[in-house]
Amino acid sequence: MKRVAIISYGMTKVDKHWDKSLRRLFGEAALMAMNKVNIPKIDAIIVSNMCASDLSDQNNIGTIVADELGLTPITAYRVEAACGSGGAALLTGFSLVSSGMFEVVMVGGVEKLTDNIGKMATFSLGKAADAEYELFYGATFASLNALLMNRYMHVYGTPREAFADFAVLMHRNGSKNPYAQLPFEINREIALNSEFIADPIRLYDCAPIGDGAAVVILCPLEVASKYSDSFVEIMGIAGASDTINLGSRDDLLSLRATITAANNAYKMARITPADVDIVEIHDTFTITAAISLEDLGFCERGKFDKLLNEGAFEPGGIVAVNPSGGLKSRGHPVGATGVYQAAEITMQLLEEAGKMQVPNSEIGLTHNMGGVGSNVYVSIMRRAR
Repeated sequence: MKRVAIISYGMTKVDKHWDKSLRRLFGEAALMAMNKVNIPKIDAIIVSNMCASDLSDQNNIGTIVADELGLTPITAYRVEAACGSGGAALLTGFSLVSSGMFEVVMVGGVEKLTDNIGKMATFSLGKAADAEYELFYGATFASLNALLMNRYMHVYGTPREAFADFAVLMHRNGSKNPYAQLPFEINREIALNSEFIADPIRLYDCAPIGDGAAVVILCPLEVASKYSDSFVEIMGIAGASDTINLGSRDDLLSLRATITAANNAYKMARITPADVDIVEIHDTFTITAAISLEDLGFCERGKFDKLLNEGAFEPGGIVAVNPSGGLKSRGHPVGATGVYQAAEITMQLLEEAGKMQVPNSEIGLTHNMGGVGSNVYVSIMRRAR
């Protein structure tokens, strides 16, 4: 199996791009990535997307973007794994390169959600849950995560303020991110007094949905220097699944898919959580962040609030969490989110993150989730040159 490098990346700002189509958004991110490197051709395009069929009346997304970029004929197809689509696409692209089937593979994610804010978008996103046993009865992702937050606070005695403080940290990070949808700071009082979405979840516990596209370009590590002067290696990558509905799980406060994917990625990379300097986690809700940090091995179960108060998740702490602002502040263009994370970690490891830069970052990790942990993808990267 060949070792795999990320040699370039490109992103659009996450926003309400009412004047831009799916193909145009993807094209902007792709051209940004392509213009940074000297590549004679792209061999394949893997596109992550969740909602185009519902909200943009468009299938066949791979061909759409290949045509937009003038790259036909080329292997191009869509990968869908709900909000984990980007992580699944990265794993697919990694597999194509590591197997030797293709040399240069573009992995990109694109999503347009804000043209349909309201019932249509909520229903489309809700299809990532169990349509027969959850969605049919009116469950939303906010209400499902509210169950987890209530349970977490009851079991561990965690104060409600801890989740507000995590939102404050994410907005502080996101205020430095030129690609962020919500690039402004908040305080604890704003978070705690924002409107209820599903008690105890309030508005500032939730990631906003938005439009955006992100791209990374992969090739074998052994030839990466032909195309770029600086690049990162994907040291480890893995995915895992769990039951799609919460009622079938033994433990609501641990995501089995995260633990499995993370352990397999750590094993492949030959590292432990203690070796990781920076992470981009899937914080759709503040409760998701708490559970994910524990399942990834950065925090003991039930100790999230203690470590947060000690600054453990800031630069210089145990691990720098979401310097991009995460889904909470950068935004959550669902099918593209996992590719944004890969691009953001690459940017950090290449020391190209500007005001977001975490000093002396050597190893980074991405954690991308579909549903309420029904599928999870973890990748681990290091600067190779």
